[in-house]
Amino acid sequence: MVTLRVAIVGSGPAGIYTAEALTKQSGEPIEIDVLERLPTPYGLVRYGVAPDHTSIKSIAGYLRRVLESPGVRFLGGVELGADVSVDDLLACYDAIVYCTGAMVDRHLGIPGEDLPGSVAATDFVNWYCGHPDVPADTFTLDAEDVAVIGVGNVAVDVVRILAKTADELRGTDVPEEVLDRLAASRVKRIHMIGRRGAEHAKFTLKELRELGEVPNADVLTYPDEVEVGDLDALSRQIRGNVDVLRSWSERVPANRPRRLDVRFWLRPVEILGTAHVEGLRLERTHLVEGRVTGTGEYETIPAGMVLRSVGYRSVALPGVPFDGATSTVPNVAGKVTGTDRQYVAGWLKRGPTGVIGTNKSDAAETVRTLLAEVTPGTAGTKLDDVLSARSLTPVTYEDWLAIEAAETDLARTLGRGERVKIVGRPAMLTACGRVPRDTAGASS
Repeated sequence: MVTLRVAIVGSGPAGIYTAEALTKQSGEPIEIDVLERLPTPYGLVRYGVAPDHTSIKSIAGYLRRVLESPGVRFLGGVELGADVSVDDLLACYDAIVYCTGAMVDRHLGIPGEDLPGSVAATDFVNWYCGHPDVPADTFTLDAEDVAVIGVGNVAVDVVRILAKTADELRGTDVPEEVLDRLAASRVKRIHMIGRRGAEHAKFTLKELRELGEVPNADVLTYPDEVEVGDLDALSRQIRGNVDVLRSWSERVPANRPRRLDVRFWLRPVEILGTAHVEGLRLERTHLVEGRVTGTGEYETIPAGMVLRSVGYRSVALPGVPFDGATSTVPNVAGKVTGTDRQYVAGWLKRGPTGVIGTNKSDAAETVRTLLAEVTPGTAGTKLDDVLSARSLTPVTYEDWLAIEAAETDLARTLGRGERVKIVGRPAMLTACGRVPRDTAGASS
């Protein structure tokens, strides 16, 4: 039987669930290469899940088993557009599946958004998660007042990390360099701001309760901002959120080192400052026919840093169709519109909706479409030959295991938990016995 050869671009949950679906659904021999621009797999499971949420991070164990399946290869340090093109991949594989996620923040579109100190929440998350694209010295937490715009789970993660002490995070995999900066933090007050009411917040109840139990901070709400008219009309989950938020409005501050104010019915209209962020101007809002509308009532809060967490969007891949209005690759059941042998899965396919597990059923749909259309044996070129001709050596799965082992050794040396992340590509490549590309002509 002819072997079906598939390239998956992206090794986060969407990409690895796609590999799993291919191995389970294909009735023919199959070879799958999972291409990843970073030296490490798992995408947002490694670089988007808060370090103190070990139960969610355990999903990596499941993803690991997929990468270790027969016929599946991990090829790290290979970037679409920079190292290989769509045409290269079409020459080497019977089909391509794009699974690069949506890890760029949406903009607020207000004056002052580009001031120093106004930061995308994803950059901050990537920083404390040790992402290679965000150096450990990117953030210095010298602002006493920080505003976090958004009331979803990412915003909850951000304010929780800001509110906690470094000692509380010592047992996690936060890079040591980042932990030092968190220990030196001067943050005293955190403002978490939502445009709508408490009943519209995107928290999960577990995350919300956890936030309220942070021992280093007084976590409070304002009574008039968490009042909800008809609780019975809300779902059980939302009623639970509202009950928790209302209970916080009855708290008496205990003069803890930090204070977190969770605010509602306020929208940012301007980030204030000249050379750096100095404050945030907000307008009181209400709903008019279901739409958030300003009331003309304003307030200004001090802030030396503003973190924007108002949603994610995907970015276009070189040579791949892209809808700028929806920030997705146009597709029908995963088949990229107007192309041959090209498919898409995950947030790049449907937008940033659902939880990590949602990508499993999404990937299964794409794979069903692919297997119904693609004929094995279309491609004749080998990607290994293409990369070799360009003096590119991918990071293998065995290399990744060496990086993992080095992080485990580092944790043991520092007396910190099960692992401590190594920061930056050069250090990762050194950990697996490779020479970083900037010090030699050929590497990942």
